[in-house]
Amino acid sequence: MNRCFPLVLFLAAFLLGSCARKTVPTASKNPSTTPAPVADVARASSVDFRYLSAKGKAQIEQEGNKLPTANLTLRVRKDSIIWLSVSVAGFEGARAYITRDSVRVLNKLQREYYAGDFAYLSQRLNVPVTFDQVQAILLGNYLLAPTGSTPEVTTEGTTQRVQFQQASLLVEQLINLGQQKVQKLNVKDSQSQNNVTVDFSDFRAVAPANQLFAYNVVLQIQQAQGPTSSATINYRNVDVDKERLAFPFSVPSGYARKK
Repeated sequence: MNRCFPLVLFLAAFLLGSCARKTVPTASKNPSTTPAPVADVARASSVDFRYLSAKGKAQIEQEGNKLPTANLTLRVRKDSIIWLSVSVAGFEGARAYITRDSVRVLNKLQREYYAGDFAYLSQRLNVPVTFDQVQAILLGNYLLAPTGSTPEVTTEGTTQRVQFQQASLLVEQLINLGQQKVQKLNVKDSQSQNNVTVDFSDFRAVAPANQLFAYNVVLQIQQAQGPTSSATINYRNVDVDKERLAFPFSVPSGYARKK
């Protein structure tokens, strides 16, 4: 794939694979018959909740061009549903409804929609894409190594580095030991040499349990043969288990299905 998908529409679903070129996945360079329990060795905490809602601003830059700043509304039912709404100048331009086995996106500007699953996305993009990856990145949570991958964990001063192989991807997370939060996520495709970097900052305590949440998320995608694209999310309101959330999604009549 030679170009990034429009990040405004596919910010969550294609976060790890939107700029990958068609390649053949490779096995881990360090195979192991007994995967290490990374959750036991990585000193990183994740936001625990049943329902989480957040509002903020999203700034997208593609091929050197900055798109208009968009308003972003996020709703999550932990490990179950991710719901996104993107609007500009008071008009909703896109809405996404993501579950563990499905991805649906409305593009209201073009009157079209996408409906598929993560298996289809992974096959099309030829890189692993999962619900857990999308949830972890949007919330600044720790990303577990997949079954069959042996993580390498090292400590450098106040930073813990966790690396693991996932097909052709080398995934690296840098953890601030003082905050016990992921500060940086790096993903490199050894086949295409494309890089994805996500920086998490501005950690603030959210009620009711005063858990640290990353209010600033900066995503950069560097293609080996192409410009850098970026997306910045600045959350302003984050509510945890304040109320039971609704996740409305329907396709209006007359919308064309995007293949």
